[in-house]
Amino acid sequence: MSDVVEIAGHGRLSDLAYTRILETLFERKIPAGAFVSQNDLVKLLGIPVAPLRDALRILETEGVLTIHPRSGIQFVKPGLELTRSTYQFRSIVERAAVAVFAETADEDLMNEIERRHLDLMRQIEAGGLTDAAKLEIEALEQLLHNSIIASLSNPLIETSYKRMHNYLRLVRLDRKLTTPLALRSLREHMEIILACKARDPEKAAAALSAHFTAALQRHMGMF
Repeated sequence: MSDVVEIAGHGRLSDLAYTRILETLFERKIPAGAFVSQNDLVKLLGIPVAPLRDALRILETEGVLTIHPRSGIQFVKPGLELTRSTYQFRSIVERAAVAVFAETADEDLMNEIERRHLDLMRQIEAGGLTDAAKLEIEALEQLLHNSIIASLSNPLIETSYKRMHNYLRLVRLDRKLTTPLALRSLREHMEIILACKARDPEKAAAALSAHFTAALQRHMGMF
């Protein structure tokens, strides 16, 4: 029994290490592209070496970092290629998913997503891009796109999409979000939402593609 508990505890520590490594990246405690030693990470994260190694191996398979034997760990520095790849993945998966979402999504869910978008747009137009508004933008981004993906009821796709979202957060670390850009993105969301509420899968897929094209251009500095 003690061996089982020990193994379970090790697994939980590995999961914790995985989460903490990503959090340190997203909070810029580890700069994108940084090269650090394993001992540095042990001290920074407060996680023992064994579970830390497990987490690092998983993150290496996901492309977040590269482990250099006897040298250290190098974290990915997002560039144009990673940005393009991320949006290509999203476009391929979500175009299929949004057609299903448009036909099957719960009416109450769509109404809630629409209401929160309209409320946030009014808040930003009246008071600018506050910290609270930025948090709500991120929450709505996840709510809309995760709801679209969930409509496929495919755990393999959901798992891959969650991993891809880590790339997306890395890509977004250096983005400059302004009031006009935030409102533009929210209006693009509204086009998707309204097409889904109209139960029009083709229009929803077109609106989603237009949103991703515009978002990619914004990330690349092409407004």
